Amino acid sequence: MATFLFNDIIFGPIQSRRLGVSLGVNLLPEDYKYCTYDCLYCECGWTLQSKEKLKLHHREEISQALRNQLQKMQAEGKGPDTITFAGNGEPTIHPEFAKIIDDTIALRDEFFPQAKISVLSNATQIHRKEIIAALLKVDQNILKLDSAIDETFQLINRPKVKITVADLVDRLCVFEGKLAIQTLFVKGNYQGKHFDNTTEIELEAWMSALRKIKPQMVMIYPIDRDTPHTDLEKIGKEVMEKIGNRVREAGFNISISS
Repeated sequence: MATFLFNDIIFGPIQSRRLGVSLGVNLLPEDYKYCTYDCLYCECGWTLQSKEKLKLHHREEISQALRNQLQKMQAEGKGPDTITFAGNGEPTIHPEFAKIIDDTIALRDEFFPQAKISVLSNATQIHRKEIIAALLKVDQNILKLDSAIDETFQLINRPKVKITVADLVDRLCVFEGKLAIQTLFVKGNYQGKHFDNTTEIELEAWMSALRKIKPQMVMIYPIDRDTPHTDLEKIGKEVMEKIGNRVREAGFNISISS
């Protein structure tokens, strides 16, 4: 199915299912996805290895692009609810990520101090102290956990780095609850294997991980856009609500998109 890439540093603002009016920041190449995961459902398509040397925008260029857009929005009297680091892959890969976050906080405070800063990350880089410190500075530190069972995790997210669910959960605990967990629920088939992260076994393991991580917020959602792998099934609203109620009853704040 057709997928898409973000073709500039700054994109939007767009109306996000979870974040409201979101002004996007893409720290990665505009012509291909650069990520430590290769998720079956990623709207940006497959993670491809470019034969060319990786070219990333410098911190100063990113800061200027964001300043220009915020100035424009201020003149129009239309501010964002959130400035969101997402884009064509994993934003924390950028070597200047921590400094870029500092720049963004300063710009947010200058133009729209009421706006939040959000980072959507797959958490593969949170073994690095500078990444942890940067994520602790943002308003919404949103980290992915699509399954707490390693076989399912490896199948759905297809990490390009050596990592297990146990590693991931341990790393997520470092934030001592100052994070949101984002989970996409999906079922389908890939390379002769069936997966469904809404089963009772999956949900028990996932809930156990949530109790260990203690996130401030849990965000759950089904696929909503085109995906690179076609043999996927969207989880219905009724199932999503049941999962949400289970999370709520366990004492967590929950955001449900359907």
